[in-house]
Amino acid sequence: MINVTKTFLPEQSEYQAILKRAWDTGWMTNRGVLVKELEDKLKELLNVPNVIAMTNGTLPLQIAIKAMDLSGEIITTPFSYVATASSIAWEGCEPVFVDIHPEYLTIDETKLEEAITSSTTAILATHVFGNPCHVEAIEAIAKKHDLKVIYDAAHCFGVAYKGQSLFNYGDASTCSFHATKVFHTGEGGAVFTKDKELYNTFFAMHNFGHDGPEAFQSIGINAKMSELQGAMGLAVLPYMKKIINARRTICEIYNEAFKDTELQLLKLRSETEWNFSYFPVIFKSEEQLLRVKDALNSAQIFPRRYFYPSLNTLEYVNNVKCPESESIAPRVLCLPMYPGLTISDVNRILTIVIEEL
Repeated sequence: MINVTKTFLPEQSEYQAILKRAWDTGWMTNRGVLVKELEDKLKELLNVPNVIAMTNGTLPLQIAIKAMDLSGEIITTPFSYVATASSIAWEGCEPVFVDIHPEYLTIDETKLEEAITSSTTAILATHVFGNPCHVEAIEAIAKKHDLKVIYDAAHCFGVAYKGQSLFNYGDASTCSFHATKVFHTGEGGAVFTKDKELYNTFFAMHNFGHDGPEAFQSIGINAKMSELQGAMGLAVLPYMKKIINARRTICEIYNEAFKDTELQLLKLRSETEWNFSYFPVIFKSEEQLLRVKDALNSAQIFPRRYFYPSLNTLEYVNNVKCPESESIAPRVLCLPMYPGLTISDVNRILTIVIEEL
């Protein structure tokens, strides 16, 4: 069976050796030595000033919205995983959808201003498949209208834009360390910000609002990463170059095979150092996608319809028309890509896809 992705696992002995340090102390949560070490190594590797590791990738979004005291309307993208829109709604705000660029698949910055009202407090945009939004345009619009900017950078570990980590853009960026991601802690995530005051608020909120062991500075929630997760992150981190290189090789084979087909491939924004997080292909029609998907499934190959459906069509949001997203979401399919996927398997996938076009 070949799935769209597969968790990279280091040698079990490597994980156990790291975890033993926590095991020996009996300190399994509440920011033990492994989580702190992971954060320090992430800051060094990614060249970011502040990071807080958390237990999943959705809580950082919710905490960012809460910490910035956002209310009313938050402009966002319809082409993302459901956590982007649901985090806005969960925090009592209204997601306002702006359509996407048909090639980059990120929010269309040229349509942002027309969506801004007196109730707008922020822009929450997704770097889709690790492809950067037009961060300069978004920053200019946000400054003009006094809006906060949060980036859902779930797919962006290791991505650089114009020579610096993509996590350094916006008031805050969040990332997922889910087991299926390029870098993972089994389950986990993080929030990044250059603003030290905001970092302090994030930090308190992710730990029940604590200000020391017996005082509380704000409302909070439990979003702390455990030492078991921290150990996994420390075990995976040394393999990042190997992981990304393996994904790059597969991506290059796909790109070469599809260059003369009718499939639309992701257009990367210029000056982007990508991490090869996913390989999305956009078919001419949903019928064509379903035919290819069925043929792959019959061969025990399971790509993923990602992102589908377009989030503006969800029942619990105010539906607005987003023609580009509504057109692309039913036609996009992410093909298998992960370390350990053999070239033989990649060629088998290619043969089936091309035969069914």
